[in-house]
Amino acid sequence: MLKKIERSALFLAKHHELFICPKCHREMMQREKSLVCMNGHRFDLAKKGTLYFLDHQIKTEYDNHMFAPRGRMIRSGMYRPVIEKISQLIQTGNVLDVGCGEGSFLQQITQFIQNPVTIGFDIAKEGIYLASNQPIEAFWCVADLTNLPFADHSFDTILNIFSPSHYREFKRVMKPEGCVIKVVPQSGYLKELRAVYHPDGETYSNEAVIQRFEEELTIDQRERVTYEFDIPVENRLDLLEMSPLEWQVSPEIKARLAEDPLKKITIDIEILKGH
Repeated sequence: MLKKIERSALFLAKHHELFICPKCHREMMQREKSLVCMNGHRFDLAKKGTLYFLDHQIKTEYDNHMFAPRGRMIRSGMYRPVIEKISQLIQTGNVLDVGCGEGSFLQQITQFIQNPVTIGFDIAKEGIYLASNQPIEAFWCVADLTNLPFADHSFDTILNIFSPSHYREFKRVMKPEGCVIKVVPQSGYLKELRAVYHPDGETYSNEAVIQRFEEELTIDQRERVTYEFDIPVENRLDLLEMSPLEWQVSPEIKARLAEDPLKKITIDIEILKGH
């Protein structure tokens, strides 16, 4: 059985044309366990088979403390109706998962599509290290959303699930007939958890995010998906730590909710597909 780094080296040998150098934006070639551009910039595979495309360390608040429970919640079936909808919208060919985190969304989605060439990236290296354990044929890397290390017109589908967007870069790396699939939380998303964590919070709205999508892309499909999910007993504590909602919440509030965790949670999202 091949090691992760060996599998990733084979991926680069087969698909090196999908990458460009983030420093000089020239094409790259695979050299053993590295990508090297014609100007000599070199990016070496880590033991886990991942590539680090940043030229400096970036500290984010997204870490294993959040990524691990997030992955368990996704695998519990919490987003299965959303994942099924997304899989119906994906176009055949190369798939790029923007802000993939620990890779569970991409892992779930690829179960519904045939033989995709998939790349997932995130700015948080902790998420990418976890993603490298996903049981799928995908390539994982740490990269900057505003300076993607991918070649022009390379991807048929760009997935943008609960993550920031950079439409100039999306348009550059998307094929002429490609698409962006964006998932945006709506007003009822995780409302039970919001009510406990932020009882005096303002009404949640992402209308500005949707408006920006409409300004940048032509919408092909738009669908709101809303349902209530029965949280498995073994995942009820995971829910409390799976999102940035818990940041800035007092230990007392967290402790009270941990003693009597939520049994149901509302999923309320909008899926946008644009070109």
